[in-house]
Amino acid sequence: MNRLASPAQLRASLIRWALFLVPLVMLLGFLSGQLSGSGAGSPWFQALEKPDLFPPPATFGIVWTALYFMMGLSFAMVCAAWGSRRRGWAVFFFIVQLALNLAWSPAFFAMHDIMLAQIIIVALDVVLLITVVLFFKVRKWAGVLLLPYLAWVLFATLLNYQFLQANPDASEVEESGAIQRIEL
Repeated sequence: MNRLASPAQLRASLIRWALFLVPLVMLLGFLSGQLSGSGAGSPWFQALEKPDLFPPPATFGIVWTALYFMMGLSFAMVCAAWGSRRRGWAVFFFIVQLALNLAWSPAFFAMHDIMLAQIIIVALDVVLLITVVLFFKVRKWAGVLLLPYLAWVLFATLLNYQFLQANPDASEVEESGAIQRIEL
């Protein structure tokens, strides 16, 4: 039996990829959010009408941290799969979906363009679905690790749409820093 690498060499390759890609993916996600001013504390965001499905703001940091970790690990599993014929396409689609993911926060939070953010996230849905299918074909567990991310992005697509419906003129909302809240 001819093998390209021993099981120990394959594990070492996966560990090397994971030690590089998991922190990189997590850092890129963090930087996208920080540089775009994302978060519930933004005066512009505070002025928007929130959908009923909008979860508590603390949820986003917790969920995205776990998802970026799983994305990085999943990507490492695919990158370490040297013998797979679909590896190249899986890597390509992962990078495209990650770029779309990272573009969403600046569109929504920095540019205040909910419609553009909706277009980006729908494109992300399509490319992510292709990525998940390819990851399953390269490494089953790599695909499994992306399923929570796919579910969250689909939920985020619905939230984005609801924000768009509730705030059709969101790009014109003043960012004065002063928020008046009236409760009845």
